[in-house]
Amino acid sequence: MTYFINHDCISCGACEPECPVDAISEGEDKYVIDAAKCIDCGACADVCPVDAPLPAEEAQ
Repeated sequence: MTYFINHDCISCGACEPECPVDAISEGEDKYVIDAAKCIDCGACADVCPVDAPLPAEEAQ
């Protein structure tokens, strides 16, 4: 399981420093999560002001 950042992302950057495995990086128009690195901890979702990170199963 991994997290996915949906289109609601406002590129505030709150999630990036919270990721314990450095799986989040700034993309062209929103932040992105590297599925190969994500450990499904939910730290990104806990700090996101717009609830953009979702578990991959909810993003589908």
